Amino acid sequence: MPKRPIAIFVLGPSALPVADKIKSSVGGLIHGPHGLAGCDRHFEKATHAIALAFRTGSAVVGVCASGILVRSIAAQLRDKQLEAPVISVAEDGSSVVPLLGGHHGANDLARKIALATGGHAAITTASDVVFSEAMDEPAQATLANPEDHKSAAAARLRGETITQDITINSKQGSARHLVYHPWTLAVGIGCERGTDPAEVKMLLENTLASHNIAAQSIWQYGSIDLKEDEPAITQFGNVQFFSAEQLKAQSPRLTAPSEIVEKEVGTPGVAEAAALALVGAEGKLIVPKTKSKRATIAIAEARRHEDFMEHAGKPRGHVSVVGIGPGSAGTVTPDVDFALWQATDWVGYSLYLDLVEHLRSNQTRHDFPLGDEEKRCRKAIALAQDGKRVALVCSGDAGIYAMAALVYELIDREPCRIAVEVHPGISAFQMASARAGAMIGHDFCCISLSDLLTPWDAIERRIKAAAEGDFVISFYNPRSLKRTDQIGKAFAMLKPHRNPDTPVVLASNLGRPEEKVRIIRFDEFKPEDVDMLTLVMVGSTQSKAFKRGDGQTYAYTPRGYAKKMGPA
Repeated sequence: MPKRPIAIFVLGPSALPVADKIKSSVGGLIHGPHGLAGCDRHFEKATHAIALAFRTGSAVVGVCASGILVRSIAAQLRDKQLEAPVISVAEDGSSVVPLLGGHHGANDLARKIALATGGHAAITTASDVVFSEAMDEPAQATLANPEDHKSAAAARLRGETITQDITINSKQGSARHLVYHPWTLAVGIGCERGTDPAEVKMLLENTLASHNIAAQSIWQYGSIDLKEDEPAITQFGNVQFFSAEQLKAQSPRLTAPSEIVEKEVGTPGVAEAAALALVGAEGKLIVPKTKSKRATIAIAEARRHEDFMEHAGKPRGHVSVVGIGPGSAGTVTPDVDFALWQATDWVGYSLYLDLVEHLRSNQTRHDFPLGDEEKRCRKAIALAQDGKRVALVCSGDAGIYAMAALVYELIDREPCRIAVEVHPGISAFQMASARAGAMIGHDFCCISLSDLLTPWDAIERRIKAAAEGDFVISFYNPRSLKRTDQIGKAFAMLKPHRNPDTPVVLASNLGRPEEKVRIIRFDEFKPEDVDMLTLVMVGSTQSKAFKRGDGQTYAYTPRGYAKKMGPA
């Protein structure tokens, strides 16, 4: 089952030594108030940050008073079967108290934390205390009738007899009879290209029903690697793919080998072979190949759950192209944060990887120098083709002058079966506008002045069109050591179309400690004031700048609401 991320909360420096021990033992990230060194993340208000972590599914460990955790999450409580573990730890590590999710990971996590801190895990769930086990959290199995657990546990505490049945067959439980389905089954799937996913799903459901097999006992699905991008198969999620050669090795164990199938895909069977490959040499086929119009499935049973770890299949590779924002931890979206956490490997320009290094747990870094864009993308794709889950890290937004377009260009030219997702981030032009006020309140565009990949005459046509169209314009890559005159040429082209007092925003190192944002007039602009790390945003003829009582200048572009509202 997927492992939850762990959020460790501290409120002050005195809690950090214990938090560090917890992190070293069970992993996770340390969250602390702004200004507290030694934390992976910072927050403005602890109760809000704790509530957000709990709501988004993280296990919450607070090195603080239990009351703070309770008040933070109280409004979020909905379903005990779904809620994340919450654990309170004394600042000296002496007491570790699972507050929520005792039977869903909190008790085990508390025991591990107590071992690390030298403290005591204060387990309060009755079945753990009396019987040293949780009847609703069995190892490597699913409780089929969780609605009866409470009654069964109470009956057992009264000394009454409770029966427990471990079976792959669907069976009715009761308040005195708990049924567990062990995770020992594998389903092999074969299908024609373009098969409707609903057909395969129905075939599986009908097969399980006709053989009285519980779906909760299915641990993995398998197929041939030619089907890595087949929706009818990937719909099941936990799928392992095998080469034709690996599946062919199962030939002696097949009940119905097919010469036709072998001629088409290189192995005499897919469904049976994949199921058998998953359960290992000691596993057995319990449902031979079963057909629908365009698909086949087979079911095999492993002798024990651990045998699944011995197969040589691979999951479908996955590339997440992520935008980490301009550079500060606070601008990394939760969606990007989760994609980084899920990944097995990170690929990117070293500076970008350094900016999110505090989020890395056990992911492997693959660093590249500036300028190796294609090599970065090819490395990410190659890792994914080996079954890895890869985060290709970009600054700002992954789809704006970044790697997303190049990834899609490469897989368009050289087709492969990996999955690709783009996770947007906060772009530099968005943050520059926000820092200045609201410069992109009306129509805007972005233009890169780098002519390394785009001919200068094409760039000039875009500048002219944007000038005549009266867009707010964000200039990326305005100047470098070798390119010193393009930004000056761009302003010369804009001059006939802009007033001298048009606001211009110069934003450098956004989101980083050395961030600098200035608002000047159009006629005050000097090319030498910008470099490669500066974004230049030129207002439209409607953009305005004004100074407030605090002495700070702000710029905005009205959209026309004043006309609707009438005179002030």
